[in-house]
Amino acid sequence: MSSGFSEDSSAEMERTFIAVKPDGVQRGLCGEIIKRFEQRGFKLVAAKFVQASEDHMKKHYLDLKDMPFYAGLCKYMSSGPVFAMVWEGQGIVKLARMMLGETNPADSKPGSIRGDLCINIGRNIIHGSDTLDNAKLEGESGQQRATTSSAARR
Repeated sequence: MSSGFSEDSSAEMERTFIAVKPDGVQRGLCGEIIKRFEQRGFKLVAAKFVQASEDHMKKHYLDLKDMPFYAGLCKYMSSGPVFAMVWEGQGIVKLARMMLGETNPADSKPGSIRGDLCINIGRNIIHGSDTLDNAKLEGESGQQRATTSSAARR
């Protein structure tokens, strides 16, 4: 007897990179953010606190170099620890971006992370990869920083 429910086994599992920014870490929001992703059914496959240098952030945000906020963004992102995570699930890149909300929290819907937890575009608590390719690059970069910073502290 068929239950009428069939799991789409052809849907490919994706991974994405999510980072709680220094303001989110300082405010103690890592647990709340993890809870939201777990409640959605996603699997946390890697997580680590990392401290990025300002030079690393300048390279990471090179595409924004000509923007007036570039220097401040790089300084802010290197001002404290970032909680770097890799999450896995079907369609996670797109769904995670929806969960995060708009870059400007004032434009974010209630129920989104930014819509519920922040109000300032310059301190919008979380980053999420916007494409599968960027998710792979950012995830690898985050793991490399974590390994490098852990080894440097020994």
